[in-house]
Amino acid sequence: MRPSLSRHLQYPAFVGLYLLFDWATYIDPMYGLNITPWNPDPALGLVFWLIHGRKAALPWFVALLGAEVLVRGMPAGLPLTLLCSAWLVLGYGIIGEALRRRFSSSNMFDNRRRLLTWAGIVMAGTLFNAVGYMSLLSLTGRIPAGEWATALLRFGVGDTVGMLVSMPLIWVLVSERGRERLRSAIWRWETLAYLALGGFVLWSVFGSILRCEYKHFYFLFLPVIWAASRQGLYGAVLAVFALQLCIITLVKWSHAVHIQFYELQLLDAMLALVGFFIGIVVDEVRQVSHELKHTMRLAAAGEMAAALAHELNQPLTALSTYGKACEYLLERGESGPLLQNAIGHMIVESGRAAEVVRRLRDFFRTGAMQLEVVEASALIAGIARQFTPQFHEHGIELVLAPPQPLAINADRLQLELVLRNLLANAQDAVLGQPRGRRRITLRAERLDGGRLRLSVEDSGPGISSSLAARLFEPFVSSKASGLGLGLVLSRSIVEAHGGQLWAEVGSHGIFRFILPLARATAASPGEPQ
Repeated sequence: MRPSLSRHLQYPAFVGLYLLFDWATYIDPMYGLNITPWNPDPALGLVFWLIHGRKAALPWFVALLGAEVLVRGMPAGLPLTLLCSAWLVLGYGIIGEALRRRFSSSNMFDNRRRLLTWAGIVMAGTLFNAVGYMSLLSLTGRIPAGEWATALLRFGVGDTVGMLVSMPLIWVLVSERGRERLRSAIWRWETLAYLALGGFVLWSVFGSILRCEYKHFYFLFLPVIWAASRQGLYGAVLAVFALQLCIITLVKWSHAVHIQFYELQLLDAMLALVGFFIGIVVDEVRQVSHELKHTMRLAAAGEMAAALAHELNQPLTALSTYGKACEYLLERGESGPLLQNAIGHMIVESGRAAEVVRRLRDFFRTGAMQLEVVEASALIAGIARQFTPQFHEHGIELVLAPPQPLAINADRLQLELVLRNLLANAQDAVLGQPRGRRRITLRAERLDGGRLRLSVEDSGPGISSSLAARLFEPFVSSKASGLGLGLVLSRSIVEAHGGQLWAEVGSHGIFRFILPLARATAASPGEPQ
């Protein structure tokens, strides 16, 4: 019975909160009617309609009728009050149904397109509602002749601003997921800082607002932009709502009924929309960044899987060989040193395989590197052996420059991944050339300052200046089937080793990267080490 009771309590809670909103914002009414500059209570009603659908019509009608009786003393009389309340429920209900049909999910403010659609529906529906409401009041003589347009403007703008500013925060607060995301976004000292700044700025400029001078209103963008840029949409909706609440409180407390409300309302609406747009853009950028990181990790997984397959091939082959040897020795009844030696080799090889897997796991968890002294000649020879069969199959000549005694401190697995990417790209580039002109050159050379330069050159068509400028951006690739992440990952690995990776524009393909030499080889011949 508890869930059922909770559902039934939502209706009186909504009516009570609606009356509170109406009373708090009942400022400078025209002719004592429900025509005021700020109307956030319809925003509460729309959210209630989005949750309950047409079941919200009756409690909303009761709330409107109660506000007319308790807040305004029912100045239009009972029959007209009933008719006007029914019309408002109908108009607001049309807006609510349009929003329900357009936004089937709870993500109403998750991108700029949805925000514009929501704002458009609210503004169009509010205009339709205001025209009907003002027409009823005008036809019954409650609005003097010639004042219809003025009343329409005040009521329509008041409703529009109230919904635009208040509805996003109310929408966030009604769902547990929204409250949790709001809490995680704003539950920090920085939130108090920008709210305090907003209060101080509002207090500082409110004197000019009272004199109908709005030239200092732009200072209010500071706390809103701060909140939106740091905490996204959730920070923006909180800051905008807090500022609107402070403005309403100051206007009501100071009895500033003579100010030009239209300009202040429009500035308030623009402040809200700018804050929401910035917040949504910040959220979208963060989402794209998160997805990019995830994609990068998947790309790294694919690249590292190739390195893992190569690294595990040797120990697994050795394990199979030693296992067969043990089986043969056992069949012969051997239990002496030969069997023990074979088992010892199996243990060593299994340890090597486990070490490779451990390093791969550490790389994905923390990006950690296991540095060791790696000879450049050994690194080049090892990667060349991996590509020799496929180069031979495609008629590609692999030229290795004469080796030099150069060593670097590096994670060998990761550097092999970089060279594998560069050689794979070079292979794709030269396949467009006729056989006999397919050549790839791989060389290592020493540079001044204790640096090693590794170069991969191919006889392909080369890289244009326009492509070179974007080549290391994610999802930019010259291959139709490429994801454009291999070079991004390679540059990240080289930079993590303290080096640089780049492509050179020319008549043929050239990729180079520089790494610092190990201490033992960093000094030039004849220099102290």
